[in-house]
Amino acid sequence: MPVVFLEEQRIFHLYHPNVSLLLSIETLPDGSDTVLMRHFGAPVSPACLDDAELQRDRWISFDTYRAAFPFALPTAGHGDFRPAQLSVRDQDGSNCTLMQYRRHEITAGKRLLEGLPATYAEQDGEATTLALFFEDPYTGAQARLEYTLFEETGAIAIQCLVTNGGSQLLTLTKAASAALTLPGAYELLHLHGAWARECTPERLPPMHGERVIRSRRGASSHQHNPFAVLLTPGTDEHQGEAYGVSLVYSGNFVIDVEQDELDQTRLVAGINDEDFSWLLAPGETFQTPEAVVIYSGQGLGDLSQRYHRLYRTRLCRGYWRDRPRPILFNNWEATYFDFTQEKLLQIARRAADLGAELFVLDDGWFGHRNDDTTSLGDWFEDPAKLPQGLGSLSDQIHALGLQFGLWFEPEMISRDSQLYRTHPDWLMHAANRPVTPSRSQYILDMSRTDVQEYLIRTVSDVLERGHIDYVKWDMNRHFSEIGSARLSPSRQPGLAHRYMLGVYRVMEELTTRHPTVLFEGCSGGGGRLDPGMLYYMPQIWVSDNSDAVARMSIQYGASLVYPPSTLCCHVSAVPNHQVRRVTSMDLRGMVAMSGVLGYQLDPTALAENEQTAIRAQIEQYKALRPLVARGTFTRLQSPVDHNLCAWQICCDGHVLVWAFQVLQIANRLPPRLRLQGLPAGHYRNEADGRVYTAEDLCGHGLSLPFTRPHDQEAGDFCGCLLHFVSVPTSEHLPHNQIHLLS
Repeated sequence: MPVVFLEEQRIFHLYHPNVSLLLSIETLPDGSDTVLMRHFGAPVSPACLDDAELQRDRWISFDTYRAAFPFALPTAGHGDFRPAQLSVRDQDGSNCTLMQYRRHEITAGKRLLEGLPATYAEQDGEATTLALFFEDPYTGAQARLEYTLFEETGAIAIQCLVTNGGSQLLTLTKAASAALTLPGAYELLHLHGAWARECTPERLPPMHGERVIRSRRGASSHQHNPFAVLLTPGTDEHQGEAYGVSLVYSGNFVIDVEQDELDQTRLVAGINDEDFSWLLAPGETFQTPEAVVIYSGQGLGDLSQRYHRLYRTRLCRGYWRDRPRPILFNNWEATYFDFTQEKLLQIARRAADLGAELFVLDDGWFGHRNDDTTSLGDWFEDPAKLPQGLGSLSDQIHALGLQFGLWFEPEMISRDSQLYRTHPDWLMHAANRPVTPSRSQYILDMSRTDVQEYLIRTVSDVLERGHIDYVKWDMNRHFSEIGSARLSPSRQPGLAHRYMLGVYRVMEELTTRHPTVLFEGCSGGGGRLDPGMLYYMPQIWVSDNSDAVARMSIQYGASLVYPPSTLCCHVSAVPNHQVRRVTSMDLRGMVAMSGVLGYQLDPTALAENEQTAIRAQIEQYKALRPLVARGTFTRLQSPVDHNLCAWQICCDGHVLVWAFQVLQIANRLPPRLRLQGLPAGHYRNEADGRVYTAEDLCGHGLSLPFTRPHDQEAGDFCGCLLHFVSVPTSEHLPHNQIHLLS
């Protein structure tokens, strides 16, 4: 079993060929027992621990000893001045939380989290869980801190269940998911952005003090992804130490990193405690979301690949987890709100002719929705646009050999809607305060069970009546003036989390009732690109910005933690509707084919050569789709820092290489692109039949023809998609120009 307890030394060892986590039970000067995080990182043996490390009170002259210890469950108010994981306020108003170790359990498998998304084990042998039990003798608060080690990836899932085991009312003022305390100083990598500019990697140098990444918006947000990496200085894609933390949660979050005066670094990740509190009556429990931590001693690339394997196979779930995702045509940028049933059928017929597998009707099909000011919440057909109803349209779409999908925004409400006129109290708002408008829409109070039941019933009815195969679930505004007409004043500060619990309940019910429907997450693009959504929806619309050049950076950044099989990437019309850039159909197709391919344009308006290009893209993607979905993704060249962008996917002896150039540069030697991590052997370029050794491709690299100004294919905004296949031993052929597939 990969989790052992060495009773004599009182040490827990979670071990894997990739990582060791050592926790020790220690008796503090006050006579109580606690648990310390002694090592997290490279594989080691417990013999490496030195008791001298814990004699810190001998050389700390001013602070308490608690200010230096690496607590596994750091709490507030007892002399540890770094970020806390847990803070409990008692009825006297005290926030002094003293959690003492009581006992532990080691079990095979992994516990499901009630009401929350989480990674899972299909067989007990896939994972082992260490549960540490703590109690505060003064308040009766109890905590069950769990570490689950996954056998395949070495990932460790951490979460905490808090129980009021006393007789008085307690208030959680902070309940984070995980805390890591590491010796030394670290760089911090995170993903920041904005609408249409999501997932931009930013790397910050070590510093004393706090670096905080958080969302207050009610969603994980476009601005900050719930993911961060601590890096030893000098770490890159292929070497160095990386400590990743990814929060399986879709609401307000915080990742707080502090380097203290002793050059220790503590990271705490969980629900954002700003404007958060949670009442616990005697016997009540609070379950934190889960944080997944992964260590790699082989750089960022290996870290990402471990997250990809775990999230693709043990976070995503259900009917569509391992199935090929259909290639869709979405009508949004083709028609916006202005469509008729016949126009939709024209688009669908052409999409079917081009080889598509799914037609998606986006916003505007319900209520009297001719613009974005009305009808959210009225989930019934607009008879002016669909006089024969959804069922008739769906039957005609299916008769073309296509699946049929719909756009919803279930969490929102328009004031101009039947739903608002019937239930104005369902709008989430603070009493006696003005409601700040955004996009002419407002937010339903998802903490209410009556709202949840309405959505479960109404959306289910549409899915059944319309024979729907796919749902695009959108969420297009963030919180302001948070309040619920149903909650007492003392419970209002927990509303943002109650909202997420309500969203998760609705998603769980709908995906359970309709297991073969493919759900895709969206929040104005990547505003809720997070692991919590992937538990219910195995693919997410990465960004509303579908420009090929912008998407290079967006998809590159997202790949740090999210696998290609979860990232929806569309080809859209030019000039691009977000940035007005004009790029070739070939480039747009190549960028989109490294994720879940789709199209968002009017195929009836395309020239013949564009239709021919799309047919070829779809045919090629159908052949490559299993490799993209299951393969090992490796970043080769960052578009954030360079004019070139490149990545590769390896699967079952196939190597796919994407390489792009943003701008042509005059008077230079063409750069070479080195592949990474290929197994030894020979590889044939499927375009021209030339054969190369793995050493050649990784050591010498490829000359990319579009980087040479005199070549016909060269220029701004160009690229290639290369396909190599492992072949039996073959005579080594000299390097030659690689054929440009596009």
